[in-house]
Amino acid sequence: MRLQHTIKAVIRPGEQSGYVAECVEIPVVTQGATLDETVANLYEATELHLEGADLAEMGLAAKPTVVITMELEPLRA
Repeated sequence: MRLQHTIKAVIRPGEQSGYVAECVEIPVVTQGATLDETVANLYEATELHLEGADLAEMGLAAKPTVVITMELEPLRA
C-alpha cells in the first residue's frame, strides 16, 4: 500500500460570513472569520486530529503536508 504524503483540504466562503475549511481524507472541518484565521484553525484542527494516531493505518505517510484548494464565487461583470 502506498502512503499519501498530502492531506487535501478545501476552503470555501461560509454560508453567512467567513470561511469554512474541510479536509477530504480525514474528518476535519473548521471555520474562521478571515482566510488567515481559517488556515490557522485548519492546521491546528488537523494536528489535533492526527495527534497520537497511527498515520500508516490511516493511509498517511509521516508528517503529511496539507494542500489547500479554494472555492471562490464566480466573478460577475
